[in-house]
Amino acid sequence: MTQTLLFVTGTRADFGKLEPLAAAARDAGFSVGFFVTGMHMLDRYGLTKLEVHRTPGVTVHEYLNQRPGDAQDIILAKTVTGFSDYVAEHRPDLIVVHGDRVEALATALVAATNYIRSAHVEGGEVSGTIDEVFRHCNTKLASHHFVSSQQAARRVMALGEPEETIHVIGSPELDFHSQPSGVGIAAVRAHYAIPFDDYGICVFHPVTSEAETMGAQARALYGALAASGRNFVLIAPNNDPGSEAIFQVIDALPRDRFRVIPSMRFAHFSELMKNAKCMVGNSSAGVREAPFLGLPSLDVGTRQTNRADAPSIRAVDAGDAAGISDFLKTEWGRSHPRHTGFGEGRAADRFVQVLRDPAFWSRSLQKEFRDIG
Repeated sequence: MTQTLLFVTGTRADFGKLEPLAAAARDAGFSVGFFVTGMHMLDRYGLTKLEVHRTPGVTVHEYLNQRPGDAQDIILAKTVTGFSDYVAEHRPDLIVVHGDRVEALATALVAATNYIRSAHVEGGEVSGTIDEVFRHCNTKLASHHFVSSQQAARRVMALGEPEETIHVIGSPELDFHSQPSGVGIAAVRAHYAIPFDDYGICVFHPVTSEAETMGAQARALYGALAASGRNFVLIAPNNDPGSEAIFQVIDALPRDRFRVIPSMRFAHFSELMKNAKCMVGNSSAGVREAPFLGLPSLDVGTRQTNRADAPSIRAVDAGDAAGISDFLKTEWGRSHPRHTGFGEGRAADRFVQVLRDPAFWSRSLQKEFRDIG
């Protein structure tokens, strides 16, 4: 009987990481579906659920788990309720969640309490704020772990997870970036009405533990970018607490040098990155994908603290105008060697190889804590 895999996606970012795994599993003969919720369902972020629907050969179930402004604990509760109803009816063989978002925490909890096999993608990493708490909770709830590096694997083992449940596959989104995007930069610029050839990319998300200062941080960062005289493509921040303050700052930026886009298709975003002069902000793309592409990146603030240490990454506080200015002067347009600390772009192949092993499916769902040493 064909095993059924259900991938949970709540944002444009995690879909970009899960889609290569889902496509490879589908092509390997597994039955694949997506549970789509979170930011995907909100108009403000471009209704990115439509991109999930474009994936051929998969089923898609939509669930609206929030209203704009809902607190994260409310979103957690709503997602638990909706996902519990779904799995009671459909009961997949494997639930795949990613990273550190509240939707992943909710669905991993439902999987654990219903004794459904689950896999957590990109656990064992460190960063700032509540994300780290959610990510490590997901590790303890999941029965299998697909991590991006040996360092991440060691952290998952430090949390007591058995080594045989941990599989180092690299970061799945690098599978996209390692290949041609399938779309030219001229087509990307035309599709998103980007008026300049010479541009940097900025993605600045709220930090939940610093929600009260996000407006000030955004004013400082975007003020420094505006003072540089450079052109930037801005991708809208996610919907965590503090996002409204960032949007207020973005709304006041000069549109002749800042092109603001709610979201982008992943292939288009990959091509945009491949042709950018630099990347600025606090997205994981700046510390993971940018170094893989050799693109210089400026990590701003605490959101990605200690997550990566590639030579192409520089870190500053949002208020460090001199540091931001120096980065833009010295790194703009510079090319760095490819950094493979998060893999070589073969995560999907390794994912399917693990799924094809009968031992993966026969392992007991009874959790055990494995002491190190």
